[in-house]
Amino acid sequence: MFKNYLKGIDGIADYPMLSLIAFFLFFIVMSIWLYKADKNQMNELAHLPFKDEKENKQIIE
Repeated sequence: MFKNYLKGIDGIADYPMLSLIAFFLFFIVMSIWLYKADKNQMNELAHLPFKDEKENKQIIE
């Protein structure tokens, strides 16, 4: 059903490639950010769910 609609759109073949490129760019940027991230801050954020509510509010503020 949708194939007939999509065939009528000019340039529709470009969108899957653009989506793939956007995904890989996002993945690469996130990988670089995680690699360069401060390990102490990441460790603090990882343990955030296990802390008391008062401690969490102090960290967020």
